[in-house]
Amino acid sequence: MSSVLEQRALKWIPLALVTAVALAGCARDEGFFDDRNLDYVDAEPASPLVLPDTRNPQRYRDILPVPDVSGQRAQDGIADVRPPQPLTIGRIGDEDYVTNREIGDRRWLVVAADPSRVWPQLEGFVRQRGLDVQERRASEGVLVTSQAAFRVQPALREGATEVRCERDGQSMASCLDALEGYLSNAASSQTASATASSWNAQRQDSDTPIALRQRGDTWEVVAPFEADRVWADVHHYLAKDFDQADERELLAADPDSRTFLVSYLSREQRDRSLLQVVTFTDTSELAQEIRVTVESRGDESVLRAEATGDQPLSENAQRELLERIASYLR
Repeated sequence: MSSVLEQRALKWIPLALVTAVALAGCARDEGFFDDRNLDYVDAEPASPLVLPDTRNPQRYRDILPVPDVSGQRAQDGIADVRPPQPLTIGRIGDEDYVTNREIGDRRWLVVAADPSRVWPQLEGFVRQRGLDVQERRASEGVLVTSQAAFRVQPALREGATEVRCERDGQSMASCLDALEGYLSNAASSQTASATASSWNAQRQDSDTPIALRQRGDTWEVVAPFEADRVWADVHHYLAKDFDQADERELLAADPDSRTFLVSYLSREQRDRSLLQVVTFTDTSELAQEIRVTVESRGDESVLRAEATGDQPLSENAQRELLERIASYLR
């Protein structure tokens, strides 16, 4: 009888050992749940990757940098900072160093570099063209010549710069074309000027990030930027990203009303279409036609999405689409 009991007890020993090992792996000195804020206390940057000689280093920057905690108070040795922004589904890769933005008759350039690096390049362009400089306000990003007025300011996306060339408040297409060519060929070894500290003061307030909010059954994106700038940036990336028929496609763009018309197949609709493919059901009409609107609200812009047909856009589809669009602006 005792041998039978001993055999039964022995059968439980492996299970007990596995359970103990699993629980030990889940626990730390602080408890069973890991506070990830502690992971950033001693974080240090790793050795940077080396780009091939054929790549322009000005087009690339850190994707997941160590958060900057300078000037922020730390409590118990831990600074209250946001973790790095992760890549999202709407992120567009391999962007050109200089790209165009426009809305109506307004046009400007977006350069994939900080203003502190773009400003000396702009000064080099003015010297090369032999333009007569009448006014230079580096801390404000203003350079006035007898032929045109140049303005440099941080772009909507971090690490990028907007450059304008205007005369009497009107965009000068020939000037922007020449400047685009010059900046595209600018030497990648050019360093930032002494005005970098002024540019840091001009950067957008990091305490007002782009936010995705829910109001009742409706989702919206709130961006702390002028509506025309937001519409132009969204248009640029929609044209690059929404180019897949039957999944996501840009159908129309209206700068006057600041709206876009897109065809979009949400994740929940894609999952449903897989089932319909198995059951030999037609899936060509699953993508919904959606109107995306950029509304001006003072110094902010609000983006909303709604279906144009009889079938309403679900909350999940709203959020999914707006998250994708919001990623263009980060």
